[in-house]
Amino acid sequence: MKATVVLAAVLLLPAAAAPADTAPRASWDWPLSPRPAVLRAFDPPEKPWMSGHRGVDLEATRDGVPVTSPESGTVSFVGVVVDRPVITIDHGGGLRSSFEPVDSPLTAGTLVAKGETIGTLQPGHCGSLACVHWGVRRGEAYVNPLEFVTDLRPSILLPVSPDDD
Repeated sequence: MKATVVLAAVLLLPAAAAPADTAPRASWDWPLSPRPAVLRAFDPPEKPWMSGHRGVDLEATRDGVPVTSPESGTVSFVGVVVDRPVITIDHGGGLRSSFEPVDSPLTAGTLVAKGETIGTLQPGHCGSLACVHWGVRRGEAYVNPLEFVTDLRPSILLPVSPDDD
């Protein structure tokens, strides 16, 4: 009898008791509207110093469109890196997203809401195609930005029993 009570208590634990890394993260908004096509996928290098693609390139309808914050946060950087304007948003919990080439009137320390315009897309990242490069870091590690806007878990097909109606 005690074993049944203990088992029931374990099964009734609230979902909040699960570690943060197992919680669904597909709750951010896309930084472009309408939902953009992915022109180049996330392709991290095997080692931090190797070449790779540490974000995703999202197709825009044209240069000059607004780029929005996918989640609320604080602007942590606005400036030029190499030859492109970049803006970085600190979302808390070690998560930061960056966008290029995006010209922004905002300054470091500015609070932004989810969906708020953070700047305008500039030409040049994808040649003649209008696109924004979106990167996300957790601490110092780059992670796939798409996992914050889509459910990347694989679909699993379950067998159907002839007895199921």
